[in-house]
Amino acid sequence: MKKLRFIMDSLSHHLPFSVLSVTIGLIFAGILTFFTEILGIENPSEYFEELFHLFHPTHMLFSALATTAMFWKNEKKFLKAFIIGIVGSAGICGISDIFMPYFSGFLLGERMKLHICIIHHPQIVLPFLFLGVFMGYVAPKTLEKTEGVIFSHSLHVFISATASIFYLISFGLTEWTHQIGSILIYMVLAVIIPCCTSDIIFPLLFVSKKEIHAHFH
Repeated sequence: MKKLRFIMDSLSHHLPFSVLSVTIGLIFAGILTFFTEILGIENPSEYFEELFHLFHPTHMLFSALATTAMFWKNEKKFLKAFIIGIVGSAGICGISDIFMPYFSGFLLGERMKLHICIIHHPQIVLPFLFLGVFMGYVAPKTLEKTEGVIFSHSLHVFISATASIFYLISFGLTEWTHQIGSILIYMVLAVIIPCCTSDIIFPLLFVSKKEIHAHFH
């Protein structure tokens, strides 16, 4: 019960920042789409695919940083933090940026293409992933404070929102602005649930009971 209470307490403090970050991500993607239409680009998906290959690895970095920092903030076990940082970021980022947008596109009636970057472009993704874990250890002391973790989580969610939308545009759903209402719902689910799981729930599930007890006393 203490661990569940601990998780819910952290989640309640992060959720408002997550919603704000998703909204900003949608606005950013919408502005880019607007300019591609003004410039008369016939096939913007190619350009958005390049941007996806920038935002997805960057998402890996911020996810690994936030996940590792959240665990390291509560329990100083190096190898355990490393494993949790890698698994929690690589697996959940794939769900958030690729699989959930992929299935969302199908639900919206588009024929989506499945593109898994860590398989197709490991040389792009892995350096970001390992650097993010490393930063989770050696980040300034301010990042070990609650405010620092919230800041890194907010950046993580913003980048994740943008990466998820870019995946939709790049691999099937080119006319996404005409379905913005449905996409808003799907992107909130695609971003909030995996990112909060990666940054908060997943690392805190593995914090020892001794550390949880110390937190509440």
